Amino acid sequence: MSAFLEEPKEAKPKDQLIEEMASMEMQLIRLQQNIPKIAADYRVIAVDQTKHHEHVIVYVHDDGVVCRLMIDSCLHPYHGHWDYSIHATWKESSLHIDDIRGDAGYGYGSVLLDHAKKYVQEKHVHALTGSIVPRDWDHIERLIHFYEKHGFHLTLDEQAKAGNIRWEAA
Repeated sequence: MSAFLEEPKEAKPKDQLIEEMASMEMQLIRLQQNIPKIAADYRVIAVDQTKHHEHVIVYVHDDGVVCRLMIDSCLHPYHGHWDYSIHATWKESSLHIDDIRGDAGYGYGSVLLDHAKKYVQEKHVHALTGSIVPRDWDHIERLIHFYEKHGFHLTLDEQAKAGNIRWEAA
């Protein structure tokens, strides 16, 4: 049976439903306001939702050498700056992730990585790569979980506090 047709596990209180509806309405208004502002400077590639049911706009700036994939939340007005981003460079056979910037825990990274995979396939490049560097080592367990969850292969050198990540399209 489809999850849509199943009975809810527990009924939500009326006040909570009203609050969720108000938040959804505000997000849709912000979506309408933010897209034209973002599209004036960037290529909008998707509107998506995080694990917390937050609507986000996914957009890209790509000059053929450097590629930035970015997210802006529809919880607030767009002020000319992304909420989360992947900064990468094109290599011969892959898009190499140089840095992922933004606060963890909102689901932005998962949404953005899923769209990065689609984006490289659209460009007929079927691999995403990246490096794990010493500054990443203070949150290495979280990184391992994150990349493995998204189908990346990791090679790590614990002694050097370094490593590599690689995802390839099937």
